[in-house]
Amino acid sequence: MDGIIIQQDAVYKTEKGTPVTDSLKVSQVFDKQHKNVLKAIRNLAAQNLAAKNWFFETTYVDMRGQTQPMFIMTRDGFSLLAMGLTGAKAMQFKVAFIEQFNAMEKVVRQAMQPTTTPAIPQSFAEALRLAAAQAEQIERQQKQIEADAPRVLFSQAVETAKQSVLIGELAKIICQNGVQTGEKRLFQWMRDNGYLCQYGERYNQPTQKAMEMGLFEIKKTTIQKPNGDTLISNTTKVTGKGQVYFVNKFLHNNQKNLQP
Repeated sequence: MDGIIIQQDAVYKTEKGTPVTDSLKVSQVFDKQHKNVLKAIRNLAAQNLAAKNWFFETTYVDMRGQTQPMFIMTRDGFSLLAMGLTGAKAMQFKVAFIEQFNAMEKVVRQAMQPTTTPAIPQSFAEALRLAAAQAEQIERQQKQIEADAPRVLFSQAVETAKQSVLIGELAKIICQNGVQTGEKRLFQWMRDNGYLCQYGERYNQPTQKAMEMGLFEIKKTTIQKPNGDTLISNTTKVTGKGQVYFVNKFLHNNQKNLQP
């Protein structure tokens, strides 16, 4: 069976460390309308009281700024829902999701394990200090996992790419990673957030801050007009570093909106 690759953040963990996925990602991967996935989940919860513990109803904000309903689900919830999902490659997609659940559960287990064997406390005070030290170590490990998450969200191959892309092409890459946007909306978002100039002759060109961060480069093209005049055309392109930066930023914001 050919391997199926789905977006790397299809399974993520809640603040409590529980591996979960959500109805929006399921609908995207299985090419189902989100409203139909929501309906299927509500039917399952109505038919089985135990299933209510596997699904958590919440909301997310879409790219138009509108609040929409969504369900977050555990491995058991996804397994129950997946029984009714069909399609040309449904089985491969189900396996890919389960593999991501396994990988995330492994990450959580490793984060909870101490790296060294603790000494046996000789008194109640030592036991309290040891417990506090272990709690701090676990917290540091969890923070490190969260700090490293952006490098896992988007393929590291892009980070080393030498070829820059147009902002319209970046919008397609962001969509491929599970966050819906378009070229016009991405241009507007970059202007609103200080990455592109909003007014004047440098409209839609990178701000000084964005250039210093290495997110963009300007490609200059010389155009010779029939009357002999020469024009210089400036084209804004997103560097490999910029591609990683913006995709991870959109995925991170999207995950924050989806967390229970």
